[in-house]
Amino acid sequence: MATIHGRTFDQIAPGDSATLARTLTMADIELFAVMSGDVNPWHLNEEAARRSGFEHVAGHSQWGAALFSNLVGMQLPGPGSRYVEQDLHFHKPVYIGDTVRASVTVREKRDADRTLVLDCRCVNDRDDNILDGVAVVTPPDSPLSMEIGDVPEVKVRRHQRFDALIARTRPLEPVSCAVAWPCSGDALLGPLAASKETIITPILVGPEATIRDIARQQGESLEGCRIIDCPDPAAAAARCVELARGGEAECLMKGSLHTDELMSAVVSKTSGIRTTRRISHVFAMDVPAYDRALFITDAAINIAPTLADKRDIIQNVVDLLAALGLPEPRVALLSAVETVNEKIPSTLEAAALCKMAERGQITGAIVDGPLAFDNAISEQAAKIKKIVSPVAGRADVLVVPDLQSGNMLVKQLSYFAGAEGGGIVLGARVPIILTSRADSVRARVASAAIAQLFAHARRTAAPQVTGA
Repeated sequence: MATIHGRTFDQIAPGDSATLARTLTMADIELFAVMSGDVNPWHLNEEAARRSGFEHVAGHSQWGAALFSNLVGMQLPGPGSRYVEQDLHFHKPVYIGDTVRASVTVREKRDADRTLVLDCRCVNDRDDNILDGVAVVTPPDSPLSMEIGDVPEVKVRRHQRFDALIARTRPLEPVSCAVAWPCSGDALLGPLAASKETIITPILVGPEATIRDIARQQGESLEGCRIIDCPDPAAAAARCVELARGGEAECLMKGSLHTDELMSAVVSKTSGIRTTRRISHVFAMDVPAYDRALFITDAAINIAPTLADKRDIIQNVVDLLAALGLPEPRVALLSAVETVNEKIPSTLEAAALCKMAERGQITGAIVDGPLAFDNAISEQAAKIKKIVSPVAGRADVLVVPDLQSGNMLVKQLSYFAGAEGGGIVLGARVPIILTSRADSVRARVASAAIAQLFAHARRTAAPQVTGA
């Protein structure tokens, strides 16, 4: 535990100085933006920075000024000192990666009010003068020593992975998307936001008068949207599936109807869009504390999947990730423990699935399990438990034992870890976007982006054989 010391007026002489060096990172900029409320785009976006005349993303000017506060509070005079006034001049921006050396030097001691006049200066690692000026401070009345304990660790939550995913759709043409029963503000805003991003071209299927009334209430335009008038949710779901069967819709999106109403139409033996694959759901999770995108399956469709079901569930997500540009993902088969235990069926199934992957019954992925959640996503946890695995600690995909555990995991990540999740159903002729009322607009757009990328990838793939 470090100790810092505050010096009194009498203990300080003209010419005394203190320095520190700090390298500007994007995390510094983001944290300063959150704390100050200054979210000017040139501090956070490379393109906006260049449009504003900067070479790159530039730090806030006051970030450099804050280094003087550090020096005054921690070194000269140190703890117990108080700022009286400050006059600064800013000369050059600070860019990410610049190492700034800040210094304060005592210019003058004022006996009348027992204050110090400090010369303040910041230079970068090229010795350019970044900012300079004068500060007036009051030292503590008596010597003061303070111990510094553990410094709080602060992380700024940004969902950059969804932003990157949406950015990948920019060069692509939008895909037609039939939206079943968009009869609430949330259900309508999602497809309209995805339309503005040129990800989808919505076909809104439901009561036209209601849809138009909701759009007016939300202040949204329906220009460019095709509307198909349908009297009830079941009819809307059936019509959306018909559009997919006829090739008019390359993906479907759930509106404000119940999931089972839409999925009943999808899996209908006479008019549905099933394939030989088991239908399954994939959550794409942007977890700020994890260093990569995380996919969880199946936490929404299959309640208690069999071994054969899990084989299809895994292959569905592997094929999706190939379409998203992630070949050979690391797939972790979750259980409560990382060893095979005959009393825990999920460990036996995990062992069987690993052997199936070895024998080519699951292709395009590195599969391992059983793995407990901690050693699936934490290399440290895997190391402590002496697990040697190409997947442990670095999983891209978590395959859960059943719907209940998967649903709880997704919600825990969302509410405890600040994650956002987009959802898509696979195994049908077209991808199906399942949205929730709790989804943010960005999560809805990200779900549409996943469906668009998957639909574009399937245009060049061999068609799947449809079921009876």
